[in-house]
Amino acid sequence: GCGLAGRTFLNRPEASDIQGACGPICPLELLFNTPTICTQDRRCVLGEIVEGEVVLSPAGLVVEEEWQRTATIREHVSLDEFVIMPNHLHGIVVFTGGAEKTSHRDVSTKANLKPDSLGSIMGQFKSVCTKRIRGSRFGPFDWQGRFYEHIIRDESSLGTIRQYIVDNPAKWELDADIPKNF
Repeated sequence: GCGLAGRTFLNRPEASDIQGACGPICPLELLFNTPTICTQDRRCVLGEIVEGEVVLSPAGLVVEEEWQRTATIREHVSLDEFVIMPNHLHGIVVFTGGAEKTSHRDVSTKANLKPDSLGSIMGQFKSVCTKRIRGSRFGPFDWQGRFYEHIIRDESSLGTIRQYIVDNPAKWELDADIPKNF
């Protein structure tokens, strides 16, 4: 499975915790971000869609394990909805205070990434997944160099994005990012 069914969220912030709009550096207690990370050349190596459900490959299982680990190794980060698709991951990352709240656009090089910023977290996540997948010899694997991010600014947007993530597997055939639709 893709990690959606029966999943519990530890310390999951509620939509009402969003207290208005903020920019890339946010003074509020919580900051909700939704990164999307794609495999290199959108190769479908993380799993497949079977009858509207994600069936993860061994590489996809590594990605799922490392994604869930993201919050356990970082005190000021929690995870909300996520889905691992055959060639990308959508997730909601919540900064719960105390961490540097910067996006990947706020830094120019890897050397300048602030600890616990979204950019540094995504870089670390992609790096450890790549090392584990390559080390397990599941086949060639790489991520795209960058990732897409959206800052969630209100309760309505949070609900819409959560639903988009949950519905993503069922809408796979319509996705512009699947190889047959390129």
